Amino acid sequence: MSTSISASLRRLVIQRAGNRCEYCGLSQAGQEATFHIDHVTPIVAGGQTVENNLALACVSCSLHKSARQIVKDPQTGGTVKIFNPRQQIWKEHFEWDGVRVIGLTATGRATIDALRMNRALILAIRAEEEILGRHPPP
Repeated sequence: MSTSISASLRRLVIQRAGNRCEYCGLSQAGQEATFHIDHVTPIVAGGQTVENNLALACVSCSLHKSARQIVKDPQTGGTVKIFNPRQQIWKEHFEWDGVRVIGLTATGRATIDALRMNRALILAIRAEEEILGRHPPP
């Protein structure tokens, strides 16, 4: 099985995501680092390089997610599956409070914590994105 992502598949993933990280909503516009094509179910766990297993992820979300599938809810201490942008709806698990992302469910809270989606640097980036009209995501 090939893990190489063709140019046409890469374009499809980027277009489907609206050129935004499918985890934290950050726009690729204005960012220096090229966003990653993330295997939602990691290759090491049997995930395939196919359209329904790929998501656009900013470098930070991609690196913090790594090959994790199970994360800890900071509120309950229980474990849950990390947010899956191919199977779940973002607005059912998260909402915006200015530049902070708030978890509405155990999955949302655990994903925010695991991906460090409210660390100081990303909050500053989102504040700048807000001034530029790119935050919050549509």
